[in-house]
Amino acid sequence: MTDRLRTTVRDVIDRRVGASERTSVLASLTGADLLSLGALFLAWTSVLAFLRGAPNHAVLLMFGGYALDKLDGAYARWRGVSSPFVRQIDSFIDVFVYLVTGALLFHYAVSPHPVVSAVVGFLVLAFGGLRLVRHNAEGFGDESGTSYYHGTTVVHTNLVVVVSYLLLQLLPFWNGWAAAVVVALACPLMISDYRSYKTQASHALAGGAALLAAVLVVLIELGYL
Repeated sequence: MTDRLRTTVRDVIDRRVGASERTSVLASLTGADLLSLGALFLAWTSVLAFLRGAPNHAVLLMFGGYALDKLDGAYARWRGVSSPFVRQIDSFIDVFVYLVTGALLFHYAVSPHPVVSAVVGFLVLAFGGLRLVRHNAEGFGDESGTSYYHGTTVVHTNLVVVVSYLLLQLLPFWNGWAAAVVVALACPLMISDYRSYKTQASHALAGGAALLAAVLVVLIELGYL
């Protein structure tokens, strides 16, 4: 072995992390993180449903992801679990549960043209991603003891897409072009200075809206609407 090769091998060995310094990602996962991963699984199955041309099934699976995402937050608060690692996982999951599914719903069931899908989908992903990065960097704001998000949330934007889809199914005058304008205008609000207050009432309102939308989607799928 040449001196140069011996030195290279020694450097590699020296850089190896010792057993006492290693971190186990799986061992670091909390119950809240496991619920988040469940939400990710449902988001992935929602994507598969879009790909096979079943948007109503996809939306229902997406709402299942919603439910698990809300449960992980409730579980974390109940158990007092909070760390930068947990917040990073939550934001990572949100990309798929709200942004990817929202962009795909628009593309497969709302968009009037592939170019419109490309533009609107990009806006959803770009502004949504920036909003999540901003939240991880800045955290919640606080006003008189009430926490708030900076800008609208990825949940709001996803629901705008869902409402656009439902209007397209239920109202003859609504169309993909109008939906594209509405969704595109909603996207920059995610990085605005608007205050989205984090209260029990706001959580209940979002949950109620998702439940109502799920019922309408089931009725549409069964042919009653």
